[in-house]
Amino acid sequence: MELLKEVANISGKGGLYRILKPGRSGVIVESMDDKKKRQMVPATARVSVLKDISIYQQGVNDSMPLGDIFFAMREKFGEKIELDTKVADTEELYSTLGEVMPDFDRERVHTSDVKKLINWYNLLSVEMPELWDAPEVEEETTSEEVKAEEVVEAKAEVKEKKAKKTKKPKAE
Repeated sequence: MELLKEVANISGKGGLYRILKPGRSGVIVESMDDKKKRQMVPATARVSVLKDISIYQQGVNDSMPLGDIFFAMREKFGEKIELDTKVADTEELYSTLGEVMPDFDRERVHTSDVKKLINWYNLLSVEMPELWDAPEVEEETTSEEVKAEEVVEAKAEVKEKKAKKTKKPKAE
């Protein structure tokens, strides 16, 4: 589920967004709906990357990553969960989640969370079919870490060049 690093939810905005690249004052994202609208999200916005989201389990400190839940949903329900989240009642939503994650914490997981989870799953099935084919491989350094290191090195080089240009020998 490495591709979940590219997908985010933005607080206050519905749906999911594909993270395109960082900008000077925030992040450039593209909506994952039919419109494919691109926009700059300011650095002050609450952006949650799906890879970092998990669902509470019965244990106090236990949780299950969203990627694992999505794979379990794929095995159980196939490409789409046929449940209208707008009209489904609480028990129906909880029983759907309970089929793939029987030990989720019903007190800390709200019905709105389950609705989002089902809607996100259905959206990702349509918009990112490659998500289900991607093998789960752990690397020592991720490509994002490598990119971050390259950016830091590039900034250091630019500072060094500017410092050399500004330092001129004093004429006596």
